[in-house]
Amino acid sequence: MKLSAFGRRLTGESGTRLLMDDLGEAVTAGGGIVNLGGGNPSHIPAAEMVFRVRMQALMQRDGAFERAIGNYDGPPGDRGFARALARLLRREQGWDVNERNVAVTNGSQSAFLALFNLLAGPDGDGGMRRVLLPLSPEYIGYADLGFTPGLFVSRRSTITDLGDMLFKYGVDFEGLDEIEDIGAICVSRPTNPTGNVVTDAEIERLGDVARARGVPLIVDNAYGLPFPGIVYGDATLTWNEDTVLCMSLSKLGLPGLRTGIVIANEEIVAALGAANAIFCLAPGSLGPALATDLVESGEVLALGRDVIRPHYAERAERALDLLRAGLDGCGVRIHRPEGAFFLWLWMPGLPIGNAELYRRLKARGVVVVSGHYFFPGLEDDDWPHKRECIRISYADDWDRIERGLTILVEEVRRARDGG
Repeated sequence: MKLSAFGRRLTGESGTRLLMDDLGEAVTAGGGIVNLGGGNPSHIPAAEMVFRVRMQALMQRDGAFERAIGNYDGPPGDRGFARALARLLRREQGWDVNERNVAVTNGSQSAFLALFNLLAGPDGDGGMRRVLLPLSPEYIGYADLGFTPGLFVSRRSTITDLGDMLFKYGVDFEGLDEIEDIGAICVSRPTNPTGNVVTDAEIERLGDVARARGVPLIVDNAYGLPFPGIVYGDATLTWNEDTVLCMSLSKLGLPGLRTGIVIANEEIVAALGAANAIFCLAPGSLGPALATDLVESGEVLALGRDVIRPHYAERAERALDLLRAGLDGCGVRIHRPEGAFFLWLWMPGLPIGNAELYRRLKARGVVVVSGHYFFPGLEDDDWPHKRECIRISYADDWDRIERGLTILVEEVRRARDGG
């Protein structure tokens, strides 16, 4: 079989594919592999009971379940769900949105595949527009989404030492507005992989840069406000016609339903509908059908505030305490957990790189993600930082997390000692 250039890129070394392969192995192995790597949300019984009740209600309404599994929605997705979400955003956020500002996709990854290639790539006049990622490290899933190579340009983040083994990334705005040929600016908030929450001031300034360039600011809000609300400090959610806000049902605890949500101006929503029609005819219906009443009633906000956020905040503190105690004196620094459900470890001076640490941990039945995959747009930048970080998740069963973190501490200390 002879693949195209795009096909060869997809089947080559891909951090996204490696991550999903490892996640699949962990699921197949049951408790035999400690999964500190994947982005799967926790199984939270209180949340899953809400979903079970909603599914039972859906099945009991005359014809509702049959329509959800037996009919195509239109290309922009379930309009009843879109209307319910628009009403929620008008009521809770004061935004001037309606159903024509809402598109549904088959998960966030599908949304970004469409958005990036709608807004960037060859411009038809011999030029090339790129997606600017102003914060790096950034989400692993962006890296392979361009139909053409070179779709991303990125910047090194600033690093602020916070003491107590913690640090924080920030946007380096110096020269940012001078980068040419930009079709969109994109940032995740909270950031996967680091748990960083870009500040309100940074979001406002990025919006100013985007408007000055005549391009949209895309905010990947998969873990953020208003739901699932996995944000541990203060943050303001903003939107306007120049902003593309991407959300998801996955981190509520519904990743299997593959439901992405995009809030954008009507032109972008119409373009996403066209992309859905071509890529998949129509997005899946079951996620919106299950979630419409949750959104309409506002219960989805209470679920995030009272159940989901406290679950992850408590996990973050426990994991942080364990790592601080185990790695004290090793020179390891941890990005301050501000949201999502990841810890990002920076190990400057570790005698082995993060890829080797990943291999050693996997040999002991512990899966993490090597940090070098999280720098799309910086492939040609030989920044040592790229080889010094790993991402770990604290979403799995706590006993397994604790066992995995203990092994991680042992392997980092062994590497430090030259072992």
